[in-house]
Amino acid sequence: MMRKNVMTFSIWLLMYAAPVPIPALPFVQQTVPAYAKWGQLAMKEVQSEYPNATVVDYLHEGRETQGDTTTEKFKLWLRQGNHEFGVFVRITFNTETEQIVTIKFQETPR
Repeated sequence: MMRKNVMTFSIWLLMYAAPVPIPALPFVQQTVPAYAKWGQLAMKEVQSEYPNATVVDYLHEGRETQGDTTTEKFKLWLRQGNHEFGVFVRITFNTETEQIVTIKFQETPR
């Protein structure tokens, strides 16, 4: 008898109880990483240097500052036909003005 009452109450609760409000999650603001603009430049320059290749992966390897210059380091993985290879990209710029000093590429089989 008790089991029947519990079941009846459960069904009544599901059918007639006021909906329980679910609190909204607080707005989470995503920040753009500092290297993002340099990563876009690295991809643009690699696509210019390797026009028949497709960028299939991207890795930011870090940043080095020496004196008044900073170097952003990236590794892009490219596919050209059946051939896949990596390209290390090093973008060196003036830390204060962000004027580009050099952009270097180095291919790697891995």
